[in-house]
Amino acid sequence: MSWAVGRLDTETWVFAVLRTLTLVGGVTALLIVPLRPEHRLHLAPLLVGFVVYKASLFAVLLRWTSRAREVFLATLAADLGVVFLLVWFTGGGDSHFYLLFFLLVALNAYYFGPALGVLTAALASGLLALASWLAPPPAAWAHVGARALLLGLLGLALGHVAARERAARARAEELHREKDAAMARLARAEQLAAIGRLSAKMAHEVRNPLGAINLDVDMLTDIVRDGQGPAMAEAREIVREIRDEVRALAALTDEYLVAARLRPPRPEKESLNDLAADLVAFLRPSAERQGVVLELRLDPGLPLLPLDRAMVRQAAHNLVRNSLEMLPHGGHVVVGTRCDGDAAVLTVADTGPGVDPAAAAHLFEPFFTTKARGTGLGLSIALQIAREHGGDVGWRNRTEGGAEFEIRLPLGGASDG
Repeated sequence: MSWAVGRLDTETWVFAVLRTLTLVGGVTALLIVPLRPEHRLHLAPLLVGFVVYKASLFAVLLRWTSRAREVFLATLAADLGVVFLLVWFTGGGDSHFYLLFFLLVALNAYYFGPALGVLTAALASGLLALASWLAPPPAAWAHVGARALLLGLLGLALGHVAARERAARARAEELHREKDAAMARLARAEQLAAIGRLSAKMAHEVRNPLGAINLDVDMLTDIVRDGQGPAMAEAREIVREIRDEVRALAALTDEYLVAARLRPPRPEKESLNDLAADLVAFLRPSAERQGVVLELRLDPGLPLLPLDRAMVRQAAHNLVRNSLEMLPHGGHVVVGTRCDGDAAVLTVADTGPGVDPAAAAHLFEPFFTTKARGTGLGLSIALQIAREHGGDVGWRNRTEGGAEFEIRLPLGGASDG
């Protein structure tokens, strides 16, 4: 039973218990108040029926905890009927049990709101009038009318207060969640800013030695270029490997510096097609060296749009380089553009292994990478650049294999809002 109790919120349990206690008190009082002889015959069946009814109600609540409100609505008429019998059996309009109608109206108005509070008051007023009419001598109808008016005012007022209280509580909970989320984002931003400053300092310190090493490699290349024999061939291979490693380290330091020094965009009317064509021409030689076919598919109807050419080129470069890194043994990469409604889209599709679903949630997080080498900043930088332009970066795994990334930029530029 405890597992079911835990699934009902506190407000629901309090409402159920209070509504039950209201009727338990009334039915129990029947044992000590004087009843008309014709009503005493119905006392025992009434008590048994009441116990069975309330036991069934709680059994239904425990069985269908998610339908608690519907259960309460369905049993409201039964609760009103029990109070009607109490009032009728104890004198009609002269009975003090009519106060139980007020309790039921108050409880239902608070739990369900003003509309059902007023409806409950209307039903209770009708039953009170009927009980007063059935139990002689009839009560003064002015008193019955006054009680009915008070029932209606109670249902309306308390329901309105309850609705406002719930709205205020929901707003407070929403603000609390927003505050927690904002604090988490702030802590994350401060952490990333500290990492970015440290990375930028390290990258700056590493760049100068790398430049010197690169010059030394150039000199060694000249020395071993014309040498003969196995030793010189091995030396040339070693120099080539050193040059590749230096270039890789230089690319890493450049990426750290880009991330640390990312500036606000300075947009001008540019052609996304020209940008994509220049980028493909620049990267095609390196792609061919690793056996990758780099293809360009442009939408000739794509209009000019406001963008910072250097920044968007950097974002596109990061996407293409990400695809090339997924194809170390050759493959196919297609860089394309298209117009999609009010957005210009630059796409990069490859025939690689696609994105691991386990990594998808972290794909654009700074410093997250699934590669043995890399900063984990490429996709994060691309996303930040796109959002600075009022756009976004998306991705999907293609059904034919590989992944497709896209940069979406608004044709009208970033919104001021």
